[in-house]
Amino acid sequence: MSKVTVGAVQMHSGDDKQSNLAKAEALLDVAVEKGARFIALPEIFNICGNWEVLKANAEPVPGPTTDRLCRKARESRIYLLGGSVLEIAEGTDKVFNTSVLIDPSGEVIARYRKIHLFDVTIGDRVVIKESDAMVPGDELVTAETDYGTVGLTICYDLRFPEIYRELAVRGAKLIFIPSSFMDSTGKDHWNPLLRARAIENQVFIVAPNEIGPIPGTKMLRHGRSAIIDPWGTVLAQASDTEGVITAELDFDYLLKVRRELPSLAHRRPEVYSQG
Repeated sequence: MSKVTVGAVQMHSGDDKQSNLAKAEALLDVAVEKGARFIALPEIFNICGNWEVLKANAEPVPGPTTDRLCRKARESRIYLLGGSVLEIAEGTDKVFNTSVLIDPSGEVIARYRKIHLFDVTIGDRVVIKESDAMVPGDELVTAETDYGTVGLTICYDLRFPEIYRELAVRGAKLIFIPSSFMDSTGKDHWNPLLRARAIENQVFIVAPNEIGPIPGTKMLRHGRSAIIDPWGTVLAQASDTEGVITAELDFDYLLKVRRELPSLAHRRPEVYSQG
């Protein structure tokens, strides 16, 4: 299929899991009503708070949250990117930050565990160390869909262009970046990085983001969820509120961009693949 309408859900997730899940389902319904057939939720959409809250609400994958998403995808006949959930990591008291992709029959067809953990100190405004609560994944993930190959990433991965190039080389034409991107960095970096990843890899980018404060912390998420085409054009961007954005992706246009500006074909990895 050469075209599909995608939706990105922007949420202000809190520390009440059932409330978050109900909100996510309602926003998925809005996206379906807008014609979206491929819909993405943001990072840690089902629970948000301090590390204790996150770890206390971790689940197995598959588990209660992903089962609920599978049912929703099946009922609505959509592809659903389950943002991310905190997955119990056996043998440790930490968790994986895990994204699942579900097909219209309600089957999980891909699972990605966030590779890069956000350990930063920015002045006295932002001090976050995800490695205190999380363990990283170690596998890049693509999946085959009716609309071609898609790639899965999460939030801080956005700052590591190697991932996106490899996903494009593996055939991805659409890459998801569910996020809970901080406003302190997002105000300057979010949009430029999203556009760069789209332009340099000639892919569509779908980036649903959280918005608003994280309960129990001083952290504020940036919002501004976006859908971007292979030329770097922003097809849709969320305002500063919860909601849904949609856009039609035309994969024939993607092929045209790659044909007329064949930068992927001009790569010379034998020269610069030494690390």
